[in-house]
Amino acid sequence: MAIKEIPKDPDAVLDYGFNWKKEGSPWLEDGETISTSEWTVPTGLTKDSDSKTDTTTTIWLSGGTVGETYRIVNEIITNQTRKENRSIDIVMVDR
Repeated sequence: MAIKEIPKDPDAVLDYGFNWKKEGSPWLEDGETISTSEWTVPTGLTKDSDSKTDTTTTIWLSGGTVGETYRIVNEIITNQTRKENRSIDIVMVDR
């Protein structure tokens, strides 16, 4: 799957995430749910909070430096013990 690229201002506090059941082609099988969700956030960005439902994962981020690109990675494990990850490139811009 292609990596998303999303702009962010360093002063913004924004949410990012994935719908694992509906995004692109659905990844979760019928009856399968997300058991755990872990986010990897590089130095320079701040993870303010994160959450998950049975089918979605969300992270709130702040900070960053204009001109930098930060890759965040979300890894999930499901109730059927399948493991997968997806990434988002956060491109820092001055708005």
